[in-house]
Amino acid sequence: MKNSVFILYIFIFFSSCKNVYYVDAESGNDSNSGKSPSKAWASLQKINQIIFQPGDKILFKSGTIYYGQLEPKGSGSKEKPILINAYGSGKKPAIHGKGEQLHTLLLHNVEYWEIKNLEITNTGIERVANRRGVIIRAENFGDCHHIVLDSLEIHHVNGSLVKNEGGGSAILWENLGKKVPTRFVDLIIQNNYLHHSGRNGINSKGNTNRDQWFPSIGVIIRNNVLEQIPGDGIVPIGCEGAIIEHNVLRDFPDMLSHEEAAAGIWPWSSDNTLIQYNEVSGHKAKWDGQGFDADFNCIGTTIQYNYSHDNYGGFLLICNNGFSFKSSGNIGSKNTVIRHNISINDGIRPYPTERKGDFSPIFHITGPTENTLIQNNTIILTKKTLDNTIVNMDNWGNIWPVNTLFENNIFYTEAPSQFLFGEDTGTSFNNNNYFGTIENLPHDVNAIFSMPKFINESARGSGFEILKNFMLKQNDSLLKRNMGISNNIIMNVK
Repeated sequence: MKNSVFILYIFIFFSSCKNVYYVDAESGNDSNSGKSPSKAWASLQKINQIIFQPGDKILFKSGTIYYGQLEPKGSGSKEKPILINAYGSGKKPAIHGKGEQLHTLLLHNVEYWEIKNLEITNTGIERVANRRGVIIRAENFGDCHHIVLDSLEIHHVNGSLVKNEGGGSAILWENLGKKVPTRFVDLIIQNNYLHHSGRNGINSKGNTNRDQWFPSIGVIIRNNVLEQIPGDGIVPIGCEGAIIEHNVLRDFPDMLSHEEAAAGIWPWSSDNTLIQYNEVSGHKAKWDGQGFDADFNCIGTTIQYNYSHDNYGGFLLICNNGFSFKSSGNIGSKNTVIRHNISINDGIRPYPTERKGDFSPIFHITGPTENTLIQNNTIILTKKTLDNTIVNMDNWGNIWPVNTLFENNIFYTEAPSQFLFGEDTGTSFNNNNYFGTIENLPHDVNAIFSMPKFINESARGSGFEILKNFMLKQNDSLLKRNMGISNNIIMNVK
């Protein structure tokens, strides 16, 4: 009996000991076992030949450089994901795709993988459509669980700058399921530094057919820094309950043509998306160019506690394509909530656009949007711009917004500004503060016109710490009217 128990313990011990593989481009050799730093493998090709098992680890030596594509195979499990990481001290191991494929790292029909602490580039001789740094693809796979990209640096990916060609991006995830409904479950993209990537930062392709709705769930994009990316920053598509938080997007270069619409963070064909505690600044797209966007075929988008500043196209776009509304799977843009955000000097496009001339409103609400709540936001305009419109109600597809409520907002302007309305219905304003020279003021029976007593309204800069200057002084009567930025935007950020 004792021998049987002993044998069982031995079996359990060895079955729990998974392989750790080491990779060292400088002193490794693919004929080695890979089981220790002194017997490390040398190449990506060796890794691509192996089908890895739950609990395995693939460790690249810090400071080493690899050329080509990393295409690992096999899947982990919920208890034992497979890990790619670095070992030793020094710079992140670097993998340069050189534009030889449309990806440098490809995770195709695998699950329970965690990829950490790598540097990834994919630069070809010229820009190519659909070129990415990382592609996560699930195809006729069903539920694809637990893919994590953590602490990567992805840069110099020269994909196409033309969206209709397929564009390009640092990270793309896509779920394709014509035969088997397919989605991602527990997809996490966090702590990454993405820069000098064209066209986009983090974007996706997914199931957007409402007749066969199978959205990805558990998608979290947080604590990433994106800069020098000219197009769309973060775009979840085909998701339910995605969380986009604590990201910094800045310094978008003015490289796109007048035919290219882009914005900072926006969902498409996704429900109950939560976008919070993000800072977006310096977007320079000639068409749109807002910090944030609640786009169409989305229900229940919440954009809260964000800091938007110095974006050419304005703070926010809320839109629905009236040409495709109630057809082509477009159920509309409904029940959007925009609250507790602060916008400083957005809408500063310095030149007329070919599409709409001097057009860069702070709020652009267009098409058949429904039941939109815009509440407790602080809007500050101190620069004279070509447009100087605070709110523009518009009619994409010749259909106007329905039931939009603005309440408890502060509209502070030192430059002449205006509100523009059309045939929108049910637009109402309640308990808002208006300060400055503002034309075409809306009907607001509880309006107040006092100057907000900010701690320091001339403060400018990046980072949420700067927002302490825009809190209201304790003797400001606006506080009793439930106005002013929330402590949450300052105290609850990481």
